Amino acid sequence: MFSHNKRLQYTVRVAECNPGLANLMLEQFGGPQGELAAACRYFSQYLAEDDPGRKDMLIDIATEELSHLEVIGTIVAMLNKGAKGRISEGTNSDAELYREISGGGNDSHMTQVLYGGGPAFTNSGGVPWSAAYIDTIGDPSADLRSNIAAEARAKIVYERLINCTNDPGVKEALGFLMTREIAHQQSFEKALYSIQPNFPVGKLPGMPEFTNVYFNMSTGDGDLRGPWNNEPTFEYREAEPAVDGGDGLAAVEIDAEDLELVNRAAMRLQSDPKSDPVTGAMLGMDNGTQGPSGNARSAAASSPKAAKMDAKTHKSPPRGPRS
Repeated sequence: MFSHNKRLQYTVRVAECNPGLANLMLEQFGGPQGELAAACRYFSQYLAEDDPGRKDMLIDIATEELSHLEVIGTIVAMLNKGAKGRISEGTNSDAELYREISGGGNDSHMTQVLYGGGPAFTNSGGVPWSAAYIDTIGDPSADLRSNIAAEARAKIVYERLINCTNDPGVKEALGFLMTREIAHQQSFEKALYSIQPNFPVGKLPGMPEFTNVYFNMSTGDGDLRGPWNNEPTFEYREAEPAVDGGDGLAAVEIDAEDLELVNRAAMRLQSDPKSDPVTGAMLGMDNGTQGPSGNARSAAASSPKAAKMDAKTHKSPPRGPRS
């Protein structure tokens, strides 16, 4: 079961209302790297996890992410507090109100007009939250790696948000949320490396002749060698077709009846490479024997050959010397 304590996990103090900043904060409320996505991601993994240690860790972190959602949502609401009152009570003139919610780089018109200043489950660009953000796949060695990357991305977003404000209370609260991303990343790393072996993910091994091969698929200036493609881990090979030793062509086994239908369709839809058909564009250029402008040049445009001849005949005269 869940139980809620009405006090926040971290104290929030906002020095002044700032609807534009509130709108940016929505990135960590309803965005792909935000706290709701994290809580749902780890909660879904907790439900399916069989290992008791990982199961306990996942529900602890999922629940903490909900606490972080409460913190960031509270910051959004407090930053919008003054504007919420003005827009709901109509205390300003319409022009003043419009300037406040849309001027000076303030992109908060959507949150204020549609959601009354409350935190909306969207990102900072107004895109609604989506369950597609939850990328759980059900294998701990894959999911833990995804969790590590998710915490890293969230830390970067918090860094950027911290750089967008000089409000000391908001900076402090965001600093706490950013720091917890570091802590969670470490927990997920420890959990991953407590599984031995944990690479490659899954059960099936790779094809040994290709597992440690690096193909140089993009050639030219800028080709570099490093630990990502160097010996002794990798065999460095230039790009080539049919690395399996086959002919590199696609083939499918198909029964005689289906093959006959496929061939019949191909015959019906084949192109004539020797043709030079008149197209709709050509017909549109030829409105009569003399064309829409009353001269033969427009009519000539309907024939590619005639157009080429016409272009040679009507060459532009050479330009005179500039004064």
